Amino acid sequence: MQRLISKHDEEEKRKRNQIIVGIILVVLMVLSVLGFALQGGSDGSGNEETDKLTYNGFEFSYINELWAIGNFAFKYNPNQVPEIGTDLKDATYYQGLPLYIYSENKDAEIEVYLNLRQIAERVQPACLEGLECPGDSPIKTCTDNFIIIKETNNSRITQENNCVYIEGTKDEIVKLVDQFLFKILKIKE
Repeated sequence: MQRLISKHDEEEKRKRNQIIVGIILVVLMVLSVLGFALQGGSDGSGNEETDKLTYNGFEFSYINELWAIGNFAFKYNPNQVPEIGTDLKDATYYQGLPLYIYSENKDAEIEVYLNLRQIAERVQPACLEGLECPGDSPIKTCTDNFIIIKETNNSRITQENNCVYIEGTKDEIVKLVDQFLFKILKIKE
């Protein structure tokens, strides 16, 4: 047989349980913040030398598996990308203008989007005239600022009019995109 509890006692028990749960949550939140602060945002190794890289006068920091410099972030640092010499227009060319992108690799597309959205008026998916593209992407030509990222067996970066073609294997394509970004941002010559 269950013991009868008055409404007053039941209400006090409920309030006490809420206070205990609240205190536990506050303690967990404080400990989480302290843990992150003491870790310092590095990889937790405590070796800050491996978290920094200076290249061509630019200092990169390795944070959350990305190489960051200012507001820009890259999967790879300049020493990890292949050398593909090509003349490209610099980033100021994209400033304040819409930029269109066609990509067969989502990671490469995200890398371009995250870095060039700060420079271009907007970055949006599009379809190059003559290609079959899914969805309702607008059809654009090389008279528009256009970056085409394709997975192929040959690695290359080329520019024809306002189109930049970044082509490479699935394993190399993000490295090639980073190489392109380093070149247009004048990090690599």
